[in-house]
Amino acid sequence: MAWGAGDFGGGWTGRRAPVLGIALGVDAIGVTVMVALGVVLGGPLPSPTTALLAVVAGVCSVAGILGLYTGLAVGRMGVVAPVTGLIAASLPVVVGIVAEGLPPVPVVVGIGAALVAVVLVSRSADLDGRPSGIEYGIIGGIGLGLFNVVVGAFPEDHVVWPLALIKLGALLPIALLVAIGRRPWRIGGPILPAVVAVAVLDLAGNGLYILATQAGRLDVAATLSSLYPVTTIVLAVAILRERVTRTHLVGIAMAAVAIVLIAGGSTAPTG
Repeated sequence: MAWGAGDFGGGWTGRRAPVLGIALGVDAIGVTVMVALGVVLGGPLPSPTTALLAVVAGVCSVAGILGLYTGLAVGRMGVVAPVTGLIAASLPVVVGIVAEGLPPVPVVVGIGAALVAVVLVSRSADLDGRPSGIEYGIIGGIGLGLFNVVVGAFPEDHVVWPLALIKLGALLPIALLVAIGRRPWRIGGPILPAVVAVAVLDLAGNGLYILATQAGRLDVAATLSSLYPVTTIVLAVAILRERVTRTHLVGIAMAAVAIVLIAGGSTAPTG
């Protein structure tokens, strides 16, 4: 899910459009597209184990996103965002190392550089007088980290139906929140194209991450995917003409170093 912090600034209703409504749209489109692809491609249905893991992954993603953006709404972004990013990246790294052993030394160094980069590019100026919101950052990081871990546990080598179930597992809790809490969810026509675009990009990102965990190590896939804040910073500078801070520049440089080390270490011959 890719929600903007500015949209969440006013709480669950958002400042520009109801965030839960956007999430409903993104996940509903995701379920529809992936079910249609599954029917057209005729792939095998996932086993009960994979189906359960996929639904759990969807629920974890919702818990993580709500924790993160609730923290951004009520706490300090300079605390919540780095804490969430670091935990979300570190948790699958620890699980991957425990399950598969230590990767080559360059990869270990690259993972360390990536974790530092996540913290640096996530930092921003804070408003005085606000609570830290660190508890929400912890919840967000655990939720997103567990999503990465659970997805890495898919035993089958296919994507379409598990991804459909992930989106279904994310859609149902959001629908319950809207229904029980009577939260605003209707989104205006002008932002529908953006919601569709976000849904497509969200599916692409999740699908590629699933493929990455199936092709290689969980810790490497999760670390590289955790560098998405770097892309956000670069796009903000290129498209929105925002000024980048020295901290962000250092974080971007660290991310580049991390990618080179991880890529080189992962492809280097062993033994």
